[in-house]
Amino acid sequence: MKKQDAGRKNLSDLAPKFAELNDDVLFGEVWSRTDKLSLKERSIVTVTCLISRGIIDNSLKSHLLNAKNNGVSKEEMVELITQLAFYAGWPLAWAAFPLIRETYKDEKTSIEPMFGLGVKNDAYKDYFIGQSYINPVVTEGIKIFNVTFEPGCRNNYHVHHAKSGGGQILLAVDGIGYYQEAGKEAIILRPGDSVFIKPNVKHWHGATKHSYFSHLAIDVPGEDTSNVWLEPVTDEEYNKLPQE
Repeated sequence: MKKQDAGRKNLSDLAPKFAELNDDVLFGEVWSRTDKLSLKERSIVTVTCLISRGIIDNSLKSHLLNAKNNGVSKEEMVELITQLAFYAGWPLAWAAFPLIRETYKDEKTSIEPMFGLGVKNDAYKDYFIGQSYINPVVTEGIKIFNVTFEPGCRNNYHVHHAKSGGGQILLAVDGIGYYQEAGKEAIILRPGDSVFIKPNVKHWHGATKHSYFSHLAIDVPGEDTSNVWLEPVTDEEYNKLPQE
C-alpha cells in the first residue's frame, strides 16, 4: 500500500494533528497490518461500515476506489451491497450503486477468451491464487493450452527445468496480465505480446487486479524437462505491481 498523504494534503492547515493521525496511524499502522487482514478484507469491512452508517459521500467514493485497487471486483462489490441492503437499509443500497457504477466504469471483467474458456483448472488449483481455467487448443505434436485467469488470479512462482532445450512460450491473447521473473520488474502483457521463458528461470504470471487475462502456453521441447512449483506470490508483492 502506497504511503497515504490525503490528510496532510487536505487538512494540514486546519487540523495538522488530525492529518498526522489519519496518514501515519490509521493508514500507516492499522491499514498496513496485512498479516492480520489483507487490504482487500479491510476495504470490504470499511465500505460495509460506511454504508451501514449512512455515509454516502466522498468518503465512500474514496474507499470504493481503494477497494477496487485492493482487488475487490465489481461483481464482489455489487454482491456486498445487495447483502447490506437487507441489514443496513434498501435506500442506502440504492444510493451506493451509482457510486459503484462510476468507480468501476472502466473495469474489464467479462471472460470471453478467443480460444475458449475451457474448464476450471482444478488439477493445479493448489498452485494458483484465485480461479483459473484451461482449454486445450492443440493436443498432438507440440501441445498448446489456453490458460485464463480471473481478475487478481496468478500462479505461484515456478521453474521449467531442462537439461537442454526446454522453457516455455506465452502468447497473450485476451485481457491484461503480468509476467515476472524473480528479482526483476514485472512486465504488463496485452494481446499480441509474447514472452519466451528460458529454462531454469524462476517466474510467475497471471491477471491484473481489474482484468481477466488469457494466454497460450507452449512448452518448448527439451531433454529431461520438469516443472517445479514454488511459493505463492503474496498480496504484498502483488499489490505493489504497476497498474494497467
